[in-house]
Amino acid sequence: MSKWKSEKYFCSWLGLSPNNKVSGGKRLSSRTKRTSNRVALTLRICANSLYNSQTALGAFLRRKKGSLGAPKAITACAHKMARQIYRMLKFGEVYIEQGANSYEKHYRERIIKNLRRRARALNLDVIPRSENEANLCELQTKTGS
Repeated sequence: MSKWKSEKYFCSWLGLSPNNKVSGGKRLSSRTKRTSNRVALTLRICANSLYNSQTALGAFLRRKKGSLGAPKAITACAHKMARQIYRMLKFGEVYIEQGANSYEKHYRERIIKNLRRRARALNLDVIPRSENEANLCELQTKTGS
């Protein structure tokens, strides 16, 4: 793994990183480069098979697939897997599966943190609802009141 300076170089070699074309400060394209790298192909196939998986990578793929579409989501998931593989091989890190629930919890916390930051920029406050209040609102919408 000493051939690559960092995981970014490794992912670029695989053809899983965006190839940013800029001219005159304007971004023209950010497509990934075409490659016949068998490792990249294998990672894409593995990423595609994660759709029904109850893992953090499976949850990541489903979330990205909803916003980016299938091809870009698969490439993004393969890119994430390539970074993890690089770290495992280079530094001897152990892969610990978090699970989909843990991923969703961290994603929700990140979204709430970003909402609070954006609200502060607009001089607003975000006040979370209590459980009783949330249940009451759900009950009112179900009954039509």
